[in-house]
Amino acid sequence: MINSKMIFYVLGRLSFIEAAFLLVSLFVSLVCGNLFKGDMLLIAYLIPIVILVTLGFALSLKKPNNSHFYAKEGFVVVAASWFLMSLFGALPSWISGYIPSFIDAFFETASGFTTTGSSILTDIEALPKGLLFWRSFTHWIGGMGVLVFMLAIFPEQETQSIFLMKAESPGPQVGKIVSKLRATAQILYGIYLVFTLVEMVMLLFGGLSFYDSVVTSFATAGTGGFAIYNDSIGHYRNVAGVNYIYCEYVISAFMILFGVNFNIFYLMLIKRFKEAFSSEEVLTYLAVVLSAIGVISLNTFQVYGSVEETIRNAFFNVSSLISTTGFGTVSINDLPQLSKTILIILMFFGACAGSTGGGVKIARVILWVKSGFAEIRRCISPNSVISTKYEGKKVDSTIVRSTNSYLVLYLVIFIVSTLLVSLDGFDFESTFTGVLSCFNNIGPGFGKMLGVVGNFSQFSNFSKLVLIFDMIAGRLELLPVMVLFSFKTYKK
Repeated sequence: MINSKMIFYVLGRLSFIEAAFLLVSLFVSLVCGNLFKGDMLLIAYLIPIVILVTLGFALSLKKPNNSHFYAKEGFVVVAASWFLMSLFGALPSWISGYIPSFIDAFFETASGFTTTGSSILTDIEALPKGLLFWRSFTHWIGGMGVLVFMLAIFPEQETQSIFLMKAESPGPQVGKIVSKLRATAQILYGIYLVFTLVEMVMLLFGGLSFYDSVVTSFATAGTGGFAIYNDSIGHYRNVAGVNYIYCEYVISAFMILFGVNFNIFYLMLIKRFKEAFSSEEVLTYLAVVLSAIGVISLNTFQVYGSVEETIRNAFFNVSSLISTTGFGTVSINDLPQLSKTILIILMFFGACAGSTGGGVKIARVILWVKSGFAEIRRCISPNSVISTKYEGKKVDSTIVRSTNSYLVLYLVIFIVSTLLVSLDGFDFESTFTGVLSCFNNIGPGFGKMLGVVGNFSQFSNFSKLVLIFDMIAGRLELLPVMVLFSFKTYKK
């Protein structure tokens, strides 16, 4: 029987954390002068904060006597927490009236927490700075994972916490980088925070305002891509005093960095450079990035004419899509077909396991390719003992099986979602890349409606609910959401 009392206890603690995050946004709104303009923004913040604090006290006032917490409970609490956080996080935008439809507000907030970056807003700049900060802040919260944050600040038993981290962290295999799980979470968030601060400082040197540097760094760190201007990062090309070329290179570099497995940064921190620089996944990731930049640069040189501009735009687009950030400086729809096809493939690949990026992850792609070639060798030599190796070690058959199962489940959900969204009757490119963008937590799609400055506002409420499911399922890598909605989960 599932330990429902323990699940509610964890959700109660999580309610306090989201209330604290909303208080930060409330403070920013106060500093920016957004709360005293005669609108409902102050009340819009206070209502969800009061609800969350009340819920937190009601659910976690007393820890259950039975505190056993296993994989099933871990999957349920992680999936439920992401849906609930998105629902409560949508209240400020909806109550204040800046996003009149609750489903639209739910879509926008789910897109933020899952670091997708898809938007229903037709005029982003119409929102007050406090709400724009909340949009970008949800990226930063969701990038490393809010439950990982909870593990970093709340001491719990290791046997309980590992199931939360495994359910929330991306990649085919999750483990501790040090002996204590809480210390692991603190190290990960420490690296995450330092990188975010470094990018903020570098963008300040590029001429961005303090506010713009903060929200842009939040969106980059979480590989989310919520910009605060209608024309995304391309806006800074027309702002006096901003060295936009420098800023684009900085943002591109950090998008790539946040797409790297954070365990690699820890290995570098403890001076295990040989192990860090020999990572098969990271080397493959960088090889894909460099190859894509090279081919797209050659394919688009005639579009720009300048070598520097061609390489910079190719670097930015490749970084943006393989890291699943979704920032933009130019219209992807105007690129040659070869470049667009490469970018779509990068959207599918995504970043490294253990990063803040989305997609199916480079680690899984490597395992699929290797297991495929292993099957070919078995057909040629049936009596041979052939194993799959990854990062120099033999991969357990259960990992290979779960990776292949992930692909099957991924394709089933993707196909069903595409069929459901196609009921809206939009062109195939918009429908296909819209689902791909939400499912892989990327943000922009291709086609007549979508793109770097496009949005999902024209999709029906039904399609938006399908895409919300896809965003959360994609961020949590399918299984937690499947377990949450499975009837067998709640049977004795």
